[in-house]
Amino acid sequence: MKVACLGGGPAGLYFAISMKLRDPSHEVVVIERNKPDDTFGWGVVLSDETLDNLAANDRPSAEAIRAHFAYWDDIAVHYRGTRTLSTGHGFCGIGRKQLLILLQQRARELGVEMRFETEVESAAHYAADHDLVVAADGLNSRTRSAYAEHFRPDVDVRKCKFVWLGTHQKFDDAFTFIFEETDKGWIWAHAYQFDDDTATFIVECTEETWANYGFGEMSQEQSVATCEKIFEKYLGGHALMSNARHIRGSAWINFPRVLCETWSYKNIVLMGDAAATAHFSIGSGSKLALESAIALADYLHSEPTMEAAFTKYEDERRVEVLKLQSAARNSMEWFEEVERYLHLDPVQFTYSLLTRSQRISHENLRLRDAAWLEGAERWFQRQAGVNGNAAVRHPMFAPFALRDMALKNRIVVSPMAQYKAVDGCPTDWHLVHYAERAKGGAGLVYTEMTCVSPQGRITPGCPGLYDETHEAAWRRIVDFVHAETDAKICVQIGHSGAKGSTQLGWEEMDAPLLDGNWPLLSASDVPWSPANATPKAMDHADMDQVRDQFVAATEMAARAGFDMLELHCAHGYLLSSFITPVTNTRTDDYGGSLENRMRYPLEVFAAVRAAWPAEKPVSVRISANDWVGDEGVTPEEAVEIARMLKAAGVDICDVSAGQTTKRARPVYGRMFQTPFSDRIRNETGMATMAVGNIYEPDHVNSILMAGRADLVCLARPHLADPYWTLHAASALGDRTEKWPDPYLAGRDQLWRLAERVEQMTGKV
Repeated sequence: MKVACLGGGPAGLYFAISMKLRDPSHEVVVIERNKPDDTFGWGVVLSDETLDNLAANDRPSAEAIRAHFAYWDDIAVHYRGTRTLSTGHGFCGIGRKQLLILLQQRARELGVEMRFETEVESAAHYAADHDLVVAADGLNSRTRSAYAEHFRPDVDVRKCKFVWLGTHQKFDDAFTFIFEETDKGWIWAHAYQFDDDTATFIVECTEETWANYGFGEMSQEQSVATCEKIFEKYLGGHALMSNARHIRGSAWINFPRVLCETWSYKNIVLMGDAAATAHFSIGSGSKLALESAIALADYLHSEPTMEAAFTKYEDERRVEVLKLQSAARNSMEWFEEVERYLHLDPVQFTYSLLTRSQRISHENLRLRDAAWLEGAERWFQRQAGVNGNAAVRHPMFAPFALRDMALKNRIVVSPMAQYKAVDGCPTDWHLVHYAERAKGGAGLVYTEMTCVSPQGRITPGCPGLYDETHEAAWRRIVDFVHAETDAKICVQIGHSGAKGSTQLGWEEMDAPLLDGNWPLLSASDVPWSPANATPKAMDHADMDQVRDQFVAATEMAARAGFDMLELHCAHGYLLSSFITPVTNTRTDDYGGSLENRMRYPLEVFAAVRAAWPAEKPVSVRISANDWVGDEGVTPEEAVEIARMLKAAGVDICDVSAGQTTKRARPVYGRMFQTPFSDRIRNETGMATMAVGNIYEPDHVNSILMAGRADLVCLARPHLADPYWTLHAASALGDRTEKWPDPYLAGRDQLWRLAERVEQMTGKV
């Protein structure tokens, strides 16, 4: 093949090497506008895994690269006058200039033609007389722009400003993060050694801090001098250096996250930053480029046609790119919102930083640095009021208190509709269902949404608190939980609104009953769907009546002995229909602005709080994102909602999302709703509960230890395993969590079997 590589960076050079390795008869040319020893970056970070992949592809170049690596195992975090060190992370770095020199040498050995100081023509120019054109022309790829209608790039310019600098100060003991508070705002640095004499020093800050300093009006020399002054005490008298002298004006930029829908067109293919970018905070840009180069070279030699090779390249590499971009996005967003976390204790702040990408979990961090994590867990326990001499346990087993209610641990059994009530009355099904989960070790067990009137039911199978028989049935369940377990139990009360009078959950979800439908109420006459009945827009008499029904249900719940009460203001039900502009189209004092939309839910809360025992807590569940963009509630607005709830006296915010409109387009994933809890907790100071696709102990411990929530709710895992908490404790080696006395023999057998497995696998 006759191959042209546009761009002499790591991607283009390594692809050229990989092609010549597979068939020396290929004619491969690399075309680069700069000189061979020009470079506009500092250090490149690679993992041991990437080095292994390079060695499998071309051992000589891998060994040459490895010989020039600087290795470090530690991460150091400078924050609020404290230096925190965590070990076991395994990084290696090399100067970008050195990497290019080594790759150029290897390419030259293999017969690759390299044309430096040559202005690159358009990809179309080379495509006419080459079999293959590899556009490795970087972040600002001209090829990607020229064929934008074919590649369909999504370029997302991110929030923070950063500048890539270097220094001769040594950071050879650790990958170092430095956070400095100045009179113009917070500013931080990512620093790491990449050779014996030089370290990368990336300075980053918000747009606001950048503007406060006036960096945009400074020359490069002034900008570098200002950064030197800010970080003076960390530089040991060394200067900061810029090698972006080719750029006129400020070298500060905003990171552009790039992902192309298609990576090839005819005989032209994108590679490296031209196809996809990953934020520098996880150091994966070079990894993506080098591993993509190997993959494409492989497929061009294993697939029957170039088209088939391109298809396989896109299909298989895209998966890896998306994985890294997901981790990089998490990391990038953590830094973009870092000011949200700058109130945290250094221990929790460091944990949050270390786990920001979600590639490092709680137990993975234990494998890396067990001593540091144990100290962090002990700190967490002390914050929870545990005696400092007590045995160290996982965060999920730390106690938590709301008013006079003391929970033994942080695990919550989420509300899960059972659809088994008869005329609103709980049955033996509910007794067994809730009793089993209370025996299973969770600190707090929720009822499903319990409706305040017959018309407020979602389905005919939903339970209520509007009749004395309901109160008696619930009291039976609550009494069992209190007598036989050490769990607490919370009643969630609500009104279905426009989503009422529908079929059971295992029939057709949210669809009207086939017969026997009842009239509906909502904030406005907006039906849930074209198939659902149009609700009546509530007038003041309706609002007063429903408020009084909530109060009556609250009084019944108090007499039944519930430990906690939650007001359901989420998921498109009645109170939620007032909060979201998707369903609230009112023009009176209860519609329009957020203050108006919150007016009725807050009136109901005030009445409920007054009727509920003062020593017992009240929670409110909200939908923190309608998933319809600015048309509905956004995460930003959810923070304001939570502030209003906190000011009104709500004890904890149960942070859910969505289910307010059929137009919602949620973005799913593990722990996908936790960021909303994180934001509310750390921007308002309000206690929160996290929900949404949380199913492993690692998830729970990471969420709690990082300060993303105070309690963690699990729904489906508790449907599959009522004893999830006890089984999780056993799997984690925790032998403290209390089991019901009749089940101790089963507990002991479970522990013996676990110990046997540990001995057989050597994991003692």
